[in-house]
Amino acid sequence: MTPPPIPAERSAMDVEIPAPIRDDLARRWDEPHRRHHDRRHLDEVLAGLAALRAAGLDFDERPTVLAAWFHDAVYEPLSGTNEHDSASLARDLLADDPDRDEVVRLVELTLTHDPAADDRNGIALSDADLAVLGADTDRYDEYAANVRDEYQQVPGPLFRRARAELLAEFLTRDALFRSAPARALWEAPARANLSREIAELRAGTR
Repeated sequence: MTPPPIPAERSAMDVEIPAPIRDDLARRWDEPHRRHHDRRHLDEVLAGLAALRAAGLDFDERPTVLAAWFHDAVYEPLSGTNEHDSASLARDLLADDPDRDEVVRLVELTLTHDPAADDRNGIALSDADLAVLGADTDRYDEYAANVRDEYQQVPGPLFRRARAELLAEFLTRDALFRSAPARALWEAPARANLSREIAELRAGTR
């Protein structure tokens, strides 16, 4: 069964961001070394938030949308501090913003995608960030290929083993997505996509 598409528009999830900050963030998202963590990913996260809001998920729009803009603003494929560095950037650039502390907290949360059961904003951002896992087959395969491109310095056998282990850990979870709307939209196709990719990685065909 084909999953419902993530809506392309993000107007309902657009918030006012001072022009110098928006320009800085846009430049970062357009860096040439990015393949998956690029402007398209940002657009899909914002569209995922819009889809969750339309499906009835309640969250605070402004800090959550700002966190989406900041959550991969600093991205180097082999760095283990991207989330912390992105949170530090938000702390600096939003120094006078009333939502700064919440944005920083949410960006840090994308390191684990493990929000508390009562963390409405964290659940929304985490689910929207992972929504690509539940995309249609063609988009998922494109996403997976883009992730591989970002890690092109890693030898194939090592990448395939590490990637398969990571995805297999995801499948051990009771649910990939924390909110009921996200599970209804993306859980089943995400599990099918992950299972297929794991099998191909282990077979050496991906």
